[in-house]
Amino acid sequence: MKILITYATAGAGHKKAAEAIYHQLSRDSRHQVVFQDVLEYTNRFYKSSYSKGYTFLITRLPWLWGIFFGLLDQPWLFPVMTLARRINNTLNAGAFHQYLIEQQFDYIISTHFLPNEVAGYLKRSGKICSKILSVVTDYDVHRIWLSKGIDDYAVASGWTREKMRILGFEEKVVHVTGIPTDEKFAEHRDIQALKEKLGIRDGVFTVLIATGSFGIGPIEKIVRHLEGIQVLVVCGHNQGLHNRLARKQNPLVKAFGFVNNMDELMAVSDAMITKPGGLSISEALVTGLPLIFFNAIPGQEENNVKVLAAHGVGVSHCPVEQMAAVLKHFQDAPEEYREARLKSQRLGRPNAVKDILALIQ
Repeated sequence: MKILITYATAGAGHKKAAEAIYHQLSRDSRHQVVFQDVLEYTNRFYKSSYSKGYTFLITRLPWLWGIFFGLLDQPWLFPVMTLARRINNTLNAGAFHQYLIEQQFDYIISTHFLPNEVAGYLKRSGKICSKILSVVTDYDVHRIWLSKGIDDYAVASGWTREKMRILGFEEKVVHVTGIPTDEKFAEHRDIQALKEKLGIRDGVFTVLIATGSFGIGPIEKIVRHLEGIQVLVVCGHNQGLHNRLARKQNPLVKAFGFVNNMDELMAVSDAMITKPGGLSISEALVTGLPLIFFNAIPGQEENNVKVLAAHGVGVSHCPVEQMAAVLKHFQDAPEEYREARLKSQRLGRPNAVKDILALIQ
C-alpha cells in the first residue's frame, strides 16, 4: 500500500508520534511509506508563523493560549470554527490539497489536526479515496481534532474514547491504542551498565526533570529543594539554564541540553518531573516512572493532567516544596513507591505503534 504519515511541526510531540509509526511501518517492504510535515506544503509566512506563533503563545502568553483553546472547544462555536478552518486551510495549504489529490494514497495516518481537516474535506468531496486514520496525541481530545471524513481515531485511553462517544462518535471508529512512542522506551536494559555509560551514581534516588524543548519553568528552584536526591535536568534549547546548572558543579546534578537519548535517561531514573505533554507522559508511562507535573500549558496539558489524575497517576498543582516532599517520601517508603510505578505501568501502552498499525487493512 501507498501510505502517508503526516504531522505538523508545532511542538515536538506530533512529529515524535509520527516518527514512531514511520520507523515501524517503513520496515515492511510491502508498503511505500512517505513521511511528511504538512507545513512544508504551506506558504513560507504561514509555515513560520504557525510554529513560531505557537511557541510564542505557550512561552510568553500561556493564559491567552488557554483562552483560545477553551473557546474553540465550545460546541456552539464549532460550526463557525469549522468554516474558518476550511477557509484558512484552503488559502494557506492549497499545495497540500493538491499533493493529496495527485498522490492518491491508500492510507493517510495523521498525528496533527491540520492534515485531518484537509484530508477529511477532500474525502468528503470525492477528490481522494484514501482511508484516513487520526492519531490523537493528547489524553483528552479537543474538538479541533474532529473532522468528518476520518475513518478511524486512535486514542490514548478509555477515558479518551468515552469523551469521543459523548461527542457523538460510534465506538467502532474509536480505538484505544495509546499514544505511539519509539520502541526503545520499552526495551529491556542493563541499568548498571547504562548508569556507568552516562556517569550516573548508583544507589542514589534519581529524578529526571524534563523542561520540554523550550526549557521553561522554575527548574533551578526545584533543583535547590532536592538535596540528597540525584537530579538529571534536560534543559532543551535553554542554553542559559544549562550553563547556570553546570557552573554550580554539584556532583548530584547533571545538566543536559537538547538530547536524543531520553529513553536512556528515563531508564536510569526513579521518578520524573515534567511538563505534561502527551508524548512526554506516554514515554514515561511506558518506562514506568512515577510522575510529578509542573508548568502545565493551559488547555491540552492541563487536560492531560486531569485525565491522568482520573487514573490515579501523577502529582500536580503543588508548590516546589511539596514536589520535594513527594520525592523524598518515595525515597523513604518503598511500598508506596512501587505502587506509584505500577499505576504508571498499567496506563502505559508499549505496544501502541503495533496496535495502531493493526488498524490498517
